[in-house]
Amino acid sequence: MKISYNWLKQYHDLDLSPDKVAVMLTGCGLEVESQELFQSVKGGLKGVVIGEVLTCEKHPNSDHLSLTTVNIGKEAPLNIVCGASNVTKGQKVAVATIGTTLFFGEKELTLQRTKIRGEVSEGMICAEDELGLGTSHAGIMVLDGAAPVGMPAAEYFRIEEDVTYT
Repeated sequence: MKISYNWLKQYHDLDLSPDKVAVMLTGCGLEVESQELFQSVKGGLKGVVIGEVLTCEKHPNSDHLSLTTVNIGKEAPLNIVCGASNVTKGQKVAVATIGTTLFFGEKELTLQRTKIRGEVSEGMICAEDELGLGTSHAGIMVLDGAAPVGMPAAEYFRIEEDVTYT
């Protein structure tokens, strides 16, 4: 047996976690041996939000880095050091926040607050390959100007998630 959690939700108004549904299926005679999480993008872009670059200045200790402040819909903007040459004030961008894990093949990177050449960086403005949305690393992804600041990137990019029961 293979059953999709999302498929079950199409036929029944489920307000239960996938784990509770597995217990219910087993309880009615459909033994669930395992559950597998499916994500159309590895990690589901958890912790990545839409931001707007408020300021962009040359890094004082680098020829190729920029110091930016980015509004992600929180009380205070984030200070982010960015290495992309195409970052400018006013852009809507995808921002990985502190604690977000990004996946590069089998490698993982969990973002931390850090200093880059003496300047604090509180996140990462991402290129499409850093998010798993494509292969380009030519610069950061510049989003449509109508993209809502603070919106989860998973919602903006319509990332799919499901659980498969076997």
